[in-house]
Amino acid sequence: MPLNDMPWWRWRVNVRSALHMLSDPVFQRECWLTGLPGYGDVTDAVYRLVEDTWLDNWSAEKYIGTIFRDPAEASLVDAAVLRVLRIMHQVGADAPVSAYLEHHAWPDAVRAAREAHVRLAANDGDEPDVPPRPLDVLAQLTRIA
Repeated sequence: MPLNDMPWWRWRVNVRSALHMLSDPVFQRECWLTGLPGYGDVTDAVYRLVEDTWLDNWSAEKYIGTIFRDPAEASLVDAAVLRVLRIMHQVGADAPVSAYLEHHAWPDAVRAAREAHVRLAANDGDEPDVPPRPLDVLAQLTRIA
């Protein structure tokens, strides 16, 4: 992935990481559900998705040209954020991972996150189907200047 071709590339890296984890049901079962260290949980992923971007308060369209490359990326990210946040508000931020994975709308949230993840990965020239990176690797990537 080109790390510095977008003005706010660190935010893009965090959003992509969150979408990647939210879009991979195998990862969710093998890492989040089992509590595998190094990957956080659903709440951590949502935090990375909306922490700096405030995508829980406004549209990703605001970031076209800084975090997102085009309106298609922004639209897909908005759809994923809305679905995931709706579930988070219903089950609670401190709910166990199983509450998210068992929620009736979770498959739609995963599908929306997958669409956004694939689009962003493709636009960055990355393979979308590699396993998500551990959080320590993400931290190293965002420290690179």
